[in-house]
Amino acid sequence: MKIGLVIFLTDYSIDVGVLAKRAEEMGFESLWLPEHPIIPVEFKTPVTFTADNKLPKYYYDTVDPFVALGKAAGVTTTMKLATGVCLLPERNPLLLAKEVATLDLISGGRFLFGIGAGWLKEETEIMGGDFEHRWTQTKESVMAMKELWGKTRSEHHGKYYNFPPVYSFPRPVQRPHPPIILGGSAPRVIERVVAWGDGWIPTQATPERIQEGREKIDRLAKATGRDPASIELSAFWQPPDRDLIRRLEQAGAVRVVIPLSSIPEKESLAQLDSIAKAVL
Repeated sequence: MKIGLVIFLTDYSIDVGVLAKRAEEMGFESLWLPEHPIIPVEFKTPVTFTADNKLPKYYYDTVDPFVALGKAAGVTTTMKLATGVCLLPERNPLLLAKEVATLDLISGGRFLFGIGAGWLKEETEIMGGDFEHRWTQTKESVMAMKELWGKTRSEHHGKYYNFPPVYSFPRPVQRPHPPIILGGSAPRVIERVVAWGDGWIPTQATPERIQEGREKIDRLAKATGRDPASIELSAFWQPPDRDLIRRLEQAGAVRVVIPLSSIPEKESLAQLDSIAKAVL
């Protein structure tokens, strides 16, 4: 079982270079960074994952994942570096394709492209996304980037993105592109994973949900001629519980990603040690 870490990095949490170096030395397989480019001062979208229906402070304060992962790449050699998740409707695919390829290049092919469509309606719309059709927009963004990564002269003509033949370099080290791993639990997420993704990272999923998802992925992949083994299923945002991790593995997960708190270096390293003793 691969064990990864996810953290909302801020200006008051541990330095990403210190964290990545130490985590790799301990044997953690991957480091995942989420993003929220902005948080509206006022919004009406319900916050369903906290008891008080308020966003934690670190949501407002989180850093850009690509810049931070670039620093992590410079102090590590084997650890996978991942977005968990990058909000595609809030980014321009022409620029994003270059950021992904550049990070994959400087890391020697260690980037995992965790993506999502977003849940905060007001944020998505401020950033130019079509919230009501955000997964349609996300798919089109992925299709445009696959063209940019795979062809010398690439072009795309769609509803959301439209550009004539262009050159876009560098190429990613991983060919044809880094793994595209979809987050979320939308009703059709597994169909999307099989149709145009390479993996799924459901958040706080039970072993039963993981098993159900694995079986559906395998069934749909076989029906469409894909090798089911080419599609990874990772259990995201899970506690450092050895027995739970064993059950998640038996259910079909190949990776468990454990959250670290957004806290200063001394406390963060102590938490990292505690997690390592519990699960590695």
